Amino acid sequence: MPPAQPTDRHQAEARCVRLLAKAENVAAVAPVIETHVLARGASDLLIEVKAAAVNPSDVKAATGLMPYAVFPRTSGRDYAGVVIDGPAGWVGREVFGSSGDLGIRRDGTHASHLVVEREAVVEKPASISWEEAAGIGVPFVTAMEGLRRAGLPKPSETVLVTGVNGKVGQATAQIASWHGARVIGVARKREPYEGHSNSPVEMIDASATDVAARVRELTGGKGADIVYNTVGDPYFDAAHKSLALRGRQILIAAVDRIVQFNIFEFYRGQHVARMRRQWIASSRCSSQ
Repeated sequence: MPPAQPTDRHQAEARCVRLLAKAENVAAVAPVIETHVLARGASDLLIEVKAAAVNPSDVKAATGLMPYAVFPRTSGRDYAGVVIDGPAGWVGREVFGSSGDLGIRRDGTHASHLVVEREAVVEKPASISWEEAAGIGVPFVTAMEGLRRAGLPKPSETVLVTGVNGKVGQATAQIASWHGARVIGVARKREPYEGHSNSPVEMIDASATDVAARVRELTGGKGADIVYNTVGDPYFDAAHKSLALRGRQILIAAVDRIVQFNIFEFYRGQHVARMRRQWIASSRCSSQ
């Protein structure tokens, strides 16, 4: 009998949560568990997944709201785990990360194992848990990228965050307060801020208060220098009316794709609105 062949350390059998086809709605999402052999390239890392996050974008991709999502695929975008095979010096490292196309255009993180590029991981600090590390990716990358493109907040500025108790909202509050900015949060009902921050987050109950009027009251009439709108069009008008002169509104979501707003106010306020990767509109002309 020939001797058993050694197992290829560049491969692993992974149990994966698979989406076989686009679902018509959330209730129709029907993932299945399959076993797939994963193989890494020379510079890739093979990771045993310890925790993986579920983001709203995972659901959107499953129901066809991301037209570039492929099927079938393994879902999931964020993860934390241990490197079990890779280039010299990487085996045994505890890492976490995310990727723009993981779980969307290619197999993702909802599996027992994952193959990613070496450049796509960050070493996990010992002070945070697997679950905490796995929850960092999409929320913090989204929050940071929006603020970076709109201009990072300064200590003298006010940042208004709609949907502040969502994960991107909480990440935005953390980053803005870390930069020394004042943070005002908006929630759809009366509730405290539920996340971390480097300074108190003042809350506005949108169900009982005119958001723009309250922002003006809290800022002595100035308004917010940045509005990070994580909800989209339901808060677009209130966010627009809350902006200070030359204020910037960042949008990352939409329920309806068309919004109406006072373009003259937009022009006079020299406002900027930005959504995802493109400029929606901007007015840089002098106020008249």
